[in-house]
Amino acid sequence: MTAFPRRKTLRTSLFAGAACMALTACSDPLDFDLRGLGGGFSTANAAQAPLAARPQPDSRGVISYPNYQVAVAQRGDTLTDVARRVGLPAATLASYNGIDANVPLRKDEIIALPTRVSEPSPATGATGTGPIKPVDVTSLAGSAIDRAPATPSVQTAALAPAATTPATQTPKAQTGKEPVRHKVERGETAFTIARLYSVPVKDLAQWNGLGSDFAIREGQFLLIPVPSQNPPKAAPAQTASAAAATTLPGQGSATPTPPSATKPLPAEKIAPAVQPAPATPATSTAAAPKPEPAPAPVADVGKTTKPAASGQFVRPVSGTIIRDYAKGRNEGVNIKAAPGTPVKAAEAGTVIALTKSPDGIPIVIVRHPDQLITVYANVDDVAVKTGDTVTRGQSIAKLRSGEDSFVHFQVRKGTDSVDPNPFFN
Repeated sequence: MTAFPRRKTLRTSLFAGAACMALTACSDPLDFDLRGLGGGFSTANAAQAPLAARPQPDSRGVISYPNYQVAVAQRGDTLTDVARRVGLPAATLASYNGIDANVPLRKDEIIALPTRVSEPSPATGATGTGPIKPVDVTSLAGSAIDRAPATPSVQTAALAPAATTPATQTPKAQTGKEPVRHKVERGETAFTIARLYSVPVKDLAQWNGLGSDFAIREGQFLLIPVPSQNPPKAAPAQTASAAAATTLPGQGSATPTPPSATKPLPAEKIAPAVQPAPATPATSTAAAPKPEPAPAPVADVGKTTKPAASGQFVRPVSGTIIRDYAKGRNEGVNIKAAPGTPVKAAEAGTVIALTKSPDGIPIVIVRHPDQLITVYANVDDVAVKTGDTVTRGQSIAKLRSGEDSFVHFQVRKGTDSVDPNPFFN
């Protein structure tokens, strides 16, 4: 539990009482800083999707992004210590961050670098070579789909990796999303900044090494936490040539053939309405009136087509959707459930690819009839392999442990994503 300063104990107690009364009058979640009690802005609807952990710095404390670099302070550091490790003048670093060079820094406090220093690498204690490059699950899944065979009949087996030595291994580039770097203005607080970017203030504090009182200073640089998954890229705009090739309604499509053209109408059998009486020479020599023909039967011109079936998929897990489908922003749904919950195949199909995210988290891709493909990301303990045939509802993996116990589920028609919700039972 967070320890608040004593001078705030009474105020916190009063706010807690007010919060209890507020909860009896509304169904909204409790706002951490209680801004919603007066009808103002609220942080209750801050980011629903899980946020990623801050990347690990190298031995100098440097985290490198494409557009800027920052340094992470160690316990007992001052700006002079940080400047010595990164090779910059202490006065320049102090002026840029608005703090004296000899003021003690908190552990994990973020220090902005005014100029770029040498990139992190295995030589500086980094796991890869900087700067950190962006990547997303959709691009990985898309490339895996493109590499998958057109027919699912061929089965493959993973081979053991070839032995390599540290001297011959090439360090992989670090991957992640570049966060917004916010410079604190006069009058701002950690709560107003968290509300501005729709992130929990707790995550903001963890990313920037803030104290238990969430105190910040004017001129300080803060990194804004990013989601654990990159938002999928928006579809490219339609080119002029493609737009010109688009046909108008009613043009460019063949007229359907009527049923009567392939199945002839039944033969007409006309029965006389009234049987004529035989003519007698004694009564009349006039011809009997011709009977009126009966109306021809109406041909069967086709039956009503049944609407396309919906609800053909089972949910991969029974849980809560914490992030819904949004074309161009989230190409699937995030469904949260208890850690270790089995992840089920939404429909019978064939596993066409197994891949992993940059963090080594498995992704399973299954092909179904009608050119449908389902993607199961952010899972663990995969129980299938490429080429396996799965049945509807079969367990193919499990949810990860901790706060990451959700599955990112996509439905694709070919390579284009569609909303998974209409497919669920």
